[in-house]
Amino acid sequence: MILAGNGPVFSSGHDLGSPDYIAERGPGPDQHWSYTCTGGTKDAVESRFHQEWHYFYDNTRRWRNLRKITIAEVHGNVFSAALMLTWACDLIVAAEGTQFADVVATRLGMCGVEYFGHPWEFGPRKAKELLLTGDSLDAEDARALGMVSKVFPADTLTENTLAFARRIAQVPSMAALLVKESVNQSQDAMGFSSALDACFTIHQLNHAQWTHLSGGKTVVGTPELGLPDWRTAPPDHPRGSPPSLIPRRDRAGKPLAFRPDRVAEAQDGRCSNSTSSNRVSTNAVTSSFSGEYHWANPA
Repeated sequence: MILAGNGPVFSSGHDLGSPDYIAERGPGPDQHWSYTCTGGTKDAVESRFHQEWHYFYDNTRRWRNLRKITIAEVHGNVFSAALMLTWACDLIVAAEGTQFADVVATRLGMCGVEYFGHPWEFGPRKAKELLLTGDSLDAEDARALGMVSKVFPADTLTENTLAFARRIAQVPSMAALLVKESVNQSQDAMGFSSALDACFTIHQLNHAQWTHLSGGKTVVGTPELGLPDWRTAPPDHPRGSPPSLIPRRDRAGKPLAFRPDRVAEAQDGRCSNSTSSNRVSTNAVTSSFSGEYHWANPA
């Protein structure tokens, strides 16, 4: 079974506010039935816990445990929630130039997506780096980590993926399924499923924090709460790209003034890790609420 995306990218992740999203979630004639059951009518924190467990977390686990061999065929951007579907497949093939990233920490103040496979797919330290910076990996980087099996030219991606799938289909179905079960159960014996369960609960704690700080208005960080506006945020930074400045915004969402003098100080190490406005910090983990310019070195 091949899971592919139709369009310029595989998927940019969660829907964060399209008209369909608003209509499906809110009361009214277009509300999706799933928001009236499986805990959808509970209070903000509890409904989020139930809904995300059923429709984000457990649905993704079902893909992982599907009784067939699955191949994710990805291209363009594979961001945030798209990683969950990709990781749940048995094998991943990517077009040259594909970018993988989880930007929910840097843009929404969340500790990662609901199906937290990051330490298993990237490795523990690489997972921390990519989550704390929002940097992306390209297809070759992902293959070097063992996350991606094959990288094909973009114009022959589908053709090569089908050929790869046909090759795998030559393995007797019982043997193929038992290979999958052996690997998955070995991973589970190392703690994979237990870690996923625990991290889903931590994810809900993060939602509860933003629900509390916003007075129930939102379940993620927003510009009003000190986060950059994801609608106008700069592109992600591929690992290994030159250092760059990521503009921060004030509490009203307005870009803060750029001070070249602070850039020079940051470059030669004279700028401290300050939370005062309009400063450049050489520390990649500065206060999300400070509103400063943030010196990022993706390398």
